Amino acid sequence: MIQGIFHYEFLQNAFLTGILIGILAPLLGVFIVVRRLSLIADALSHVTLAGIAASLLLERNVAALAGLNPLYLGMVFSVGGSLFIEKLRGVYKHYQELAIPIILSSGIGLGVIFISLANGFNTDLFSYLFGSVSAVSRTDLLVIFIISILVITVIILLYKELFLLSFDEEHAKASGIAAKSIHFIFIVMVALVIAASMRIVGILLVSSLMTLPVAASIRLAKGFKQTIFLSVLFGEISVLGGLFTAYYLDLAPGGTIVMLAVLILVIAIFYKKLIIKKHVLSEVESSER
Repeated sequence: MIQGIFHYEFLQNAFLTGILIGILAPLLGVFIVVRRLSLIADALSHVTLAGIAASLLLERNVAALAGLNPLYLGMVFSVGGSLFIEKLRGVYKHYQELAIPIILSSGIGLGVIFISLANGFNTDLFSYLFGSVSAVSRTDLLVIFIISILVITVIILLYKELFLLSFDEEHAKASGIAAKSIHFIFIVMVALVIAASMRIVGILLVSSLMTLPVAASIRLAKGFKQTIFLSVLFGEISVLGGLFTAYYLDLAPGGTIVMLAVLILVIAIFYKKLIIKKHVLSEVESSER
């Protein structure tokens, strides 16, 4: 695959896109998990699916839109879904978690309708559902690169505010932080990253890349910044390792990436248990002496 990367454009696109997604998804995933919004990625991925299906439907029935990249309408739907989630969180102030299943259900419903109008699944739609290395174009890479710069810049500039809002929203508001504006910016970033990740991982698996590396890092990290570092590290190992494994074993890249992330999580859990067990045994031995 190393030689192929230098000779084939689609492998270059997939490799570079994988590196960027391996950074972005776990980076935002840390804040999502800490804020107990892990299911938001699932909700927005299903809304993105509706946007993709709508784009393919329009492309089939409107000649002027032939050749339209479904990524763009998927992003529009994803951002729209994120804004509706924030709006519903304000409507259901005491039951804010209701906003996520409402949008998730709406996304599934719209997706099914658009798919049926487009006369069912086709090859293009399957590539968005489960990821396709060969489908990543230079345009997709450029879009993801722009999103990467935007997200990393915002995280650096608003790190303190995002940190406070994640752990103590009431204190953050009392400190004068513009909570609504920052929530809006954050959830739009999540929507863009989810839409951008679908080419590599697939719409139905993208939430895994936002949560599994974070779940593994939480077991091992001793602080928030270390959690971010380990999440990105595990995300990169999952994506790049998954791409290489899928290439040599002729497997679906999305599923391979996710299963590698699951393997890292299992190793982290058992490693933590082993460390705790050793610590307990050493304490027992020291007390006996």
